[in-house]
Amino acid sequence: MNRLHICRLLGLIALLIGGSMAASLPWAFPAIGPASQVETRSIVGLGGAMAVCGLIGGVLMWIGRASAGAKLFRREAIAVVGLSWLMAMVLGAMPFWFSGTCMGRAEDGSPIRVSLIDGLFESASGFTGTGSTILIDLEDEQLVPRAILFWRSQTHFLGGLGIMVLFVAILGMGSAGKTLMLTEMPGPTQDSPHARTQGAAWVFAALYVGLNVVLTILLLVEGMSPFDALCHAFGTVATGGFSTYNQSIEHFHSVPIEMTITLFMIVACTNFTLLYFVVLRRPGKLFGDLEFRTYITILAIATLLVLGFGMTHGDFSSAGVGTALRESSFQVVSIMTNTGFGTADFNQWNDFSRGLLLLLMFVGGCAGSTSCSVKVIRYVFLFKILRLETEQVYHPTVVRHVRLGGRALDDPELRKNVLTYFAVILILFVGAVLLIVAFEPDSTWSAHGFEPDNKLVDCAGAVGATLNGVGPGLGICGEAANYAPFHWPAKCILTAMMLLGRLEIFAILSLFLPGFWRNR
Repeated sequence: MNRLHICRLLGLIALLIGGSMAASLPWAFPAIGPASQVETRSIVGLGGAMAVCGLIGGVLMWIGRASAGAKLFRREAIAVVGLSWLMAMVLGAMPFWFSGTCMGRAEDGSPIRVSLIDGLFESASGFTGTGSTILIDLEDEQLVPRAILFWRSQTHFLGGLGIMVLFVAILGMGSAGKTLMLTEMPGPTQDSPHARTQGAAWVFAALYVGLNVVLTILLLVEGMSPFDALCHAFGTVATGGFSTYNQSIEHFHSVPIEMTITLFMIVACTNFTLLYFVVLRRPGKLFGDLEFRTYITILAIATLLVLGFGMTHGDFSSAGVGTALRESSFQVVSIMTNTGFGTADFNQWNDFSRGLLLLLMFVGGCAGSTSCSVKVIRYVFLFKILRLETEQVYHPTVVRHVRLGGRALDDPELRKNVLTYFAVILILFVGAVLLIVAFEPDSTWSAHGFEPDNKLVDCAGAVGATLNGVGPGLGICGEAANYAPFHWPAKCILTAMMLLGRLEIFAILSLFLPGFWRNR
């Protein structure tokens, strides 16, 4: 393993992250953003973080200076991807620490500063597009400076499409760039002229930036300020869900804003290769794609179920059918696309709707999109595999291939990879839930006005929401609450779930295997 080459690439990424922080600095000045006065804390926090990024990046590049031009093999690529996300989490937390950002206020009114673990949690949530938060009051600029709030949303932009994709698009890297993209975007995809090549980095980055620009303009037209429009565009296209208000999208009480964000959440979770064909005026590729049709069908059926059960149980109070449909569709799309924005407290809905939303957390959008979670294509493969395995019970001599869109998929590893992924997700989910149930005291619930009897369900919701990059969970960490009540062991577990879910497990797990680092 070429460790010097790994150091050099990590140094470049550290410099890229540090340089990107400069985009948040202007919002510290009242002439540009919503800050009521010059935010010295933000300038110190972002400036200090940029200096640390520059120092770390410079040292790593100096260490790896002799490896320029070296070939990047698969193990090195896995190491670079895994370590870059861990490094991004640490570097991204520094503006919170250096600026003295506070979670909220204690009962006596004193501010509660973001701790070491809290900063890592918030940073990981931003880069992975999870949107879970420990910040209790976003609207008090004495607690959360506006420039730091913008950096928080900017982490969505950087991590949404993937640090490696943006890295390759900016710096090229030749065949090494393709290897890095393959490692960071490991989900199953369908063949296309632009699937997983270096050119794809430019195509995907252009589509990603374009969607952000278009959505920002639309939100400006619909009444948002430039600050809010940019932050919510970052959170929507990256399917992250960080808002600038405690009530999320509900704060605006705007039907056009809700409908626009709903549409862009759906688009952002569509395979970017298919969006590329739409740009080329070949929409037939999009509507002819089995995964996309399945994705839209699941969204439609889930919305109708939530609407039907919600109307029956009175979840929408005295609202008419139109309002109920809008709230149902927004929350279904927000949860399944792993965005996590909210227009209603779905924790108050009936058990069936809440249970359905919990299941949708494990679905996600299409492969090749900004969505986390399992992704629709794997469920398509899973049901086809289960059907073939069932058929072999009574026709053991018949050999059939998994078919997709009328084409046989001959990859012998397909069945194993799909089933292994589902098995690992299940093991991680169950293990993390049991660990949090064991370590988090019942007093956490009673101290914050929640029933300790709901502890198991709430822990399942928290793990499901972080592992799948959703953001809000159920109960104590639901749409109207946050993750601040959890103690540091639970926050560490949930932070690990975010990283594992975003990189589809193996790129992170590999780093902790001793054999991975041995030279062979």
